[in-house]
Amino acid sequence: MATGPGNRPEITHRLPEDIWQELCSLGRERHFRAGSRMLRQGDAGLHLLALTEGLVKVIRREENGETTLLAFRGVGDLLGEGTTFDSRQLRIADVIALRPCRAVVLEAGRFRAFVESRGLVTDVMRQTLARLRESDLRHAELMTLSLCTRLARTLVRLVHLTTPAAGNAPLLLTGLTQEELAQSIGVSRNAVVVGLQRLRDAGAVETARRAITIRDMNVLRAWAREAPGGL
Repeated sequence: MATGPGNRPEITHRLPEDIWQELCSLGRERHFRAGSRMLRQGDAGLHLLALTEGLVKVIRREENGETTLLAFRGVGDLLGEGTTFDSRQLRIADVIALRPCRAVVLEAGRFRAFVESRGLVTDVMRQTLARLRESDLRHAELMTLSLCTRLARTLVRLVHLTTPAAGNAPLLLTGLTQEELAQSIGVSRNAVVVGLQRLRDAGAVETARRAITIRDMNVLRAWAREAPGGL
């Protein structure tokens, strides 16, 4: 589903809609192919992106070649804004398009001037703190929740990142691999296969290559609260 600047999912830590539209008017729109690197780890924060369509993953690459999936981001998210406030800081992660994306490219100085002139420093800080809480919650879930509960919660979050109003009609999530889902919940790919089978048997999802159809959001939300059977 294409979701432009005026039709983004409502998530509380994001900028108000009128501010978002005004911010997007300050830059130029760019299209990104699925799989392309939108921001590069180690680069200076000379610009940021305002994501207006698509879904991305944020990954950290280590010197030994290992990668860590840090987060998924969706429409209405700012990407790379942290480094725009301190020219001495370099980007700590790559941002990769999971599907075709559109984003508004905003020059760092112009973004800072806009934030300061509109009194948005607190709003940007609130977004940063919300992401820290999200990271802390994810780490806690890895330690305490069952496989299927973690998987269901991740799928629910992805739905909210990509769909403005997630009711109970079938919804399609594309661009994700089972390996990416596995890394996001801290398990092996084989474990994700088992978890998806449980969710299929429950009528929550259907799966295909790089695509998951959410058949029943109510069932999926029930599994996200607590996995029946404790798997």
